[in-house]
Formats: sequence, structure tokens, C-alpha cells
Amino acid sequence: MDESAYGVARGALNPLPCAFEKALLAGAAGCALASRRALAERETVACTSAIAQANCRLLRALLRERCAFALRLAPGVAPAHAVMMRLQCGGLAGLAAAQAASTADVHALVAAAQARHGSLADVDWPGIVAAVVAWRGRARRRDAGR
Repeated sequence: MDESAYGVARGALNPLPCAFEKALLAGAAGCALASRRALAERETVACTSAIAQANCRLLRALLRERCAFALRLAPGVAPAHAVMMRLQCGGLAGLAAAQAASTADVHALVAAAQARHGSLADVDWPGIVAAVVAWRGRARRRDAGR
């Protein structure tokens, strides 16, 4: 399946894509509103609530905006996969630490941040940016045969 056909099929199957899909698929977080679906030997994650998806998309946009300088993100350029993993996984870890939450449920974290601060723009961004910068993915596996 070529990528354009995959994109069309994915859009039809998943009208509300999860804003933190990479973090959920990596196992760095979970979400009570997430619905996993298989498509062409790949897995996608859909959100079951349009309001929750809008809130998560806002958080993801704020993460990118507030971490742009620290991660040297160029405006208008799509970040690489590793950078998106860092934004999503590190951002959720930082938000959990800022909320002193023991859960890794994305919807619960976003709802708690909104309830506590009134707006996602008013959360502890310096702490979250520090968590994004400090987040590291798993180390590459070394070949046993070399």
C-alpha cells in the first residue's frame, strides 16, 4: 500500500486521531479514551471524544510552541519522529510531575491540569520544558554478532 492510499484509508478509519498517538504506542502513557485500530499492518490510535481530542491537540500545540527554542525547532518544519517522541513522552511526564499525579492517563492529566490551573496555558511550563529536554528514548540495541 502506498503512503497516499494509506493516508486516505487512515483518515476514513480514524476520523479523530489521538494527539499523543506516538506516546501511547510506545507505552509511555495510556488513555481511558483511546481506541486502538489495526490498518495495513500498522496500528493507529483514535480518540473516542471530540472534546478530549481538542484539549489534547491544544496541549500538543502548546508543547511544541513552548519547547521550540529548547529543542531548536524551526517554524513551519515538521519535526522528526524522535523529536515528536521527545515532545509527547517528555511532555506527558513533565505534566504528570507538575500535577504530582501518579497516573499516566493522558485524559486524566489534561483534565486535572485544566481544573487546577483553569487553562493549559497556565501550567508550570518551565518544569515541563525541562522534562521534555531531559527525556531520552530507549538506547539503540547493539548487535550481538559484532
